[in-house]
Amino acid sequence: MTHTVEKIGGTSMSRVHELRDTLFRRDGDLYGRIFVVSAFGGITNLLLEHKKSGDPGVYAQFAHADNDRGWHEGLDRVAVAMIDAHEVVLDHPADVERATDFVRGRIEDVRNALTDLQRLCNYGHFRLAEHLLQVRELLSGLGEAHSAFATTLLLQRAGVNARLVDLSGWRDEGDVSLDDRILRAMERVDPATEMPIVTGYAQCAEGLMREFDRGYSEVTFSRLAALTGAAEAIIHKEFHLSSA
Repeated sequence: MTHTVEKIGGTSMSRVHELRDTLFRRDGDLYGRIFVVSAFGGITNLLLEHKKSGDPGVYAQFAHADNDRGWHEGLDRVAVAMIDAHEVVLDHPADVERATDFVRGRIEDVRNALTDLQRLCNYGHFRLAEHLLQVRELLSGLGEAHSAFATTLLLQRAGVNARLVDLSGWRDEGDVSLDDRILRAMERVDPATEMPIVTGYAQCAEGLMREFDRGYSEVTFSRLAALTGAAEAIIHKEFHLSSA
């Protein structure tokens, strides 16, 4: 079956509930479409740094921390913002509860990982600067995993056979190429009978952020389209201008 791969940007993700019966049900045809999602609007700014103003997010606070307080408080702000974001788009209390549990679990896992890394780097043999790229990738994947999880819940509640495809490599083996990460995740997915909701961030040995930084979701999107033999690759944006 010929399928499309379609990416939804962060601003549009914050209105994903409004797109439930339009974008996702275009021409009444549910399937044959793979969606790549960005984090909800503003979340990546809180996780990394503000894209326009440069205000520090969790990453910047952690990288330049004189003490623990800044990045811990930053993580708390991310958790609140994530929960606020999915409370807007999810209607059913059970879905809100599941999404909130997802956020709290991931946030605490990240907090523990960063605390352990900080403690390790107190020893002279380890340098924090050598691990900052991995920290940036870890934090980035958190936003897309959350939005993909919430969108999958939203669509399943609406009767869509949606399937979460998490490429973020959470607690997974890290030495995997981008192509292998995508192909393994899509191996048992059938776009003809289900709607895959794919994270815009993909953890891989190459390190997407090393070369593309915050442009990583377009790389995941385009590579996914190529590897799955999509008939068309589409980016949905709030405005009618795109560098794609």
